[in-house]
Amino acid sequence: MLDPLRLTVLAVAGFLAGAVNGVAGGGSLISFPTLLAMGYSPVAANVTSALATLPGYVGGLVGYRDELGTVGPKVRQLAAVSVAGAACGSAILLCAPAEQFRSIVPVLVLVSVIALALQGMVAGRLGKARAAGGGRGLLIGQFAVSMYGGYFAAGLGVMMLAVLGAFVAADLHRLNALKGALSLLVGSVSALCFTAFGPVEWIPVAVMSLTGLAGGRSGVVLARRVPPRYLRWLIVGAGLVLSVALFIR
Repeated sequence: MLDPLRLTVLAVAGFLAGAVNGVAGGGSLISFPTLLAMGYSPVAANVTSALATLPGYVGGLVGYRDELGTVGPKVRQLAAVSVAGAACGSAILLCAPAEQFRSIVPVLVLVSVIALALQGMVAGRLGKARAAGGGRGLLIGQFAVSMYGGYFAAGLGVMMLAVLGAFVAADLHRLNALKGALSLLVGSVSALCFTAFGPVEWIPVAVMSLTGLAGGRSGVVLARRVPPRYLRWLIVGAGLVLSVALFIR
């Protein structure tokens, strides 16, 4: 059992992670390092964070229910590649040596942050692909980011938002709705794999899930009031700090 202070820290981290996922993605960049700081192994922190942030996506989708109706065709188009990618990534994580995962974590965090920072430039260079609805490039990109999400939960929303923003012509709120639906799908597949075969810490999952659900709904309210560019750069800054800290560690 965890003491009251640790339970409080988990509750706050779960709420903030859910809120950040509702805003623009990257909530696991809060929950994952919190679990690391509490002494859980990198693999256990990763799989626990993946399960704990899942309800936050549900809360975010409730807030984006109007936009979700407009991106339904894209959700259906990308569902199969998302499931396949998540299953592949989860299988790699569970089968690969834990030490290998520990060494690559700082790089994965840094890659996810850079992807979001460069989203605008990439989107400008892929204007034709966006006009055509993404095409094959969107399917390949979504499979890759879903495999990344199945392997490493932290930064999934950031990476997915970067890919969708590069290929899909839509405003940030619609992209967030699409990202939320697909992230929930990827997270659900990973959760099934991790529940059956992964080292899940269930008390943190329970605490962070409850507060994350409320945080996801609150994050959507914030996202509607704050300019999108500020949200992106806030997450980029926090991610860079985390990446540097992990490299030092």
